[in-house]
Amino acid sequence: MGFFQKIAQGIKKTKEAFAKKLFFVFSARELNDEFYEDLEEALLTADVGLAATGKLIEELKEEIFARKIKRPDDAKEVLRELMRDDIDYDIPDYEYPLVILLSGVNGVGKTTAVGKLAHFFKEQGKSVVVAAADTFRAAASEQLEVWGERAGVRVIRHNEGADPAAVVFDAISSAKARGNDVILIDTAGRLHNKKNLMAELQKICRVVDRELPDADFRKYLVLDATTGQNAVAQAKIFSEDIDTDGIILTKLDGTAKGGVVVAISDELELPVVYVGVGEKIDDLIPFDANDFVDALF
Repeated sequence: MGFFQKIAQGIKKTKEAFAKKLFFVFSARELNDEFYEDLEEALLTADVGLAATGKLIEELKEEIFARKIKRPDDAKEVLRELMRDDIDYDIPDYEYPLVILLSGVNGVGKTTAVGKLAHFFKEQGKSVVVAAADTFRAAASEQLEVWGERAGVRVIRHNEGADPAAVVFDAISSAKARGNDVILIDTAGRLHNKKNLMAELQKICRVVDRELPDADFRKYLVLDATTGQNAVAQAKIFSEDIDTDGIILTKLDGTAKGGVVVAISDELELPVVYVGVGEKIDDLIPFDANDFVDALF
């Protein structure tokens, strides 16, 4: 199954809810106040969010006026263009050695995302090592080792309760010795108001910067798509403490709130880099704005 087919299947629930509403919106006879009110409702239902929805509608009005568009059906293509522009980011190509750190609250799927990323890079011919830096959650390392075996990559782990930064140090040392291309770091779920846990995350980042100063270091925040606007709120708070390079949005296939992609990209000015569209090991895929919008409409 190609990437477009995967993203189309992954947002099936969102499309079923959104496309039906859009059909009625753009079946209107004229571009009047009722049309824009119905469009606003459709966007909010898909969890595009209040701020992003307001911005989209204002931009749509401006474009409709500038292009002298009269028919609602012609306005639909303009909306597609605007949504695509809002979520289409130029993400720099990876350079190697590459370090990817995943953070986020409990239960968003960080460990699963690490395992799937390991498979993704392995399939590209890269050598991968994983740092099991979630030393707090019971059986977290064991879960990661299962994923490591499935992906065919090494997992560096310490005993439960060990210093996560020490695990990362050992993983980096091992990667250096073996010339690995990619280091993936799984971290413990943390609440934004737990300052000691946020400080621990910053300590891990300092270890990476010190031990691999020339590496391409990406910090991704993992969010659960099923939480909708709560995911946006989480991302805003996390970004205050940790420089975030992008978002991994998990469980996109399990929600009708896929419009949160637009809210995240617009309000946080961050790219969605990967999306989870299923439970299989190859169901974490690079996000493509064109494919997403085309599948949505």
